[in-house]
Amino acid sequence: MKLQRALDKCARCGKGPMVMDNAGGELVCSSCGFVVKEKIEETGPEWRSFSTEQKDNRSRGGIPTSIAMHDMGLATVIGSVNKDASGRSLSGSMKATVERLRTWDSRSQVHEPMDRNLRQAFSELDRLSDKLSVSDAVVEKAAYIYRKALERGLVRGRSISAIIAASLYAACRDRETPRTLKDLAVVSNVKKKDIARCYRLLLKEMDIKMPVADPTKCVSRIASRAALTERTKRRALEILKKAEEARISAGKDPMGLAAAALYVSCTLEGEDKTQRDVAEAAGVTEVTIRNRYKGLRSALGI
Repeated sequence: MKLQRALDKCARCGKGPMVMDNAGGELVCSSCGFVVKEKIEETGPEWRSFSTEQKDNRSRGGIPTSIAMHDMGLATVIGSVNKDASGRSLSGSMKATVERLRTWDSRSQVHEPMDRNLRQAFSELDRLSDKLSVSDAVVEKAAYIYRKALERGLVRGRSISAIIAASLYAACRDRETPRTLKDLAVVSNVKKKDIARCYRLLLKEMDIKMPVADPTKCVSRIASRAALTERTKRRALEILKKAEEARISAGKDPMGLAAAALYVSCTLEGEDKTQRDVAEAAGVTEVTIRNRYKGLRSALGI
């Protein structure tokens, strides 16, 4: 209350009232012009937009920094508002000059070859992550792996699309997100063989240690695609847990093992699904499901 009363009157002339200058962030006395307080933080919405892509976005903070952007989101831009610091409109000749400065400012941000490489790679990464529906943590990890590969010169002489797809696959494996090489090959228009070759290169040259794939992570995805019930899915998880305790899951393809467990669960729960239905949902062959199915039934005595 004392602070509010102190700001009602000017400290110099003792008069008022006080006028708030929102553009300059200053509290000014209307009688003598004395600046009572300056650099006041504005807590309201941001009514200006500096990008044509964010016209409706009035948030003040802006997007967070991210290594999945070529400049990490730290680059500055020349605003699109053609006004000077006092709020007056620019003259015609000055508008042309500022527009030319904006053009060169945008060009200078990707002047270096490494910046151009990162911009192309992360544009591809954004497209792949959107099609595969992976989390932001996976995207950040993929960008980190690609940046390290670029620093070590592993991208030179190789396809950017193949390296970024391999980085995304490595990030999915690291974060235990069930995405296969076939999924990456379909959305990236790169051969599965090329992605696998680049993936092995990243593991060898960067000494990346991948965790052992957990087949239980693949159950939800296959069950959702095959339209299986929740009871069947839970029974499959129990089967996989028993298989892990019996040590018969080591060295098996996690997607094929999860598909076989779901098929066993379908037969036990009386759900009408064929091997072909489960195989198409998992992206494996029927032969794989039959082999894993026989192994599970004989080892677990089902």
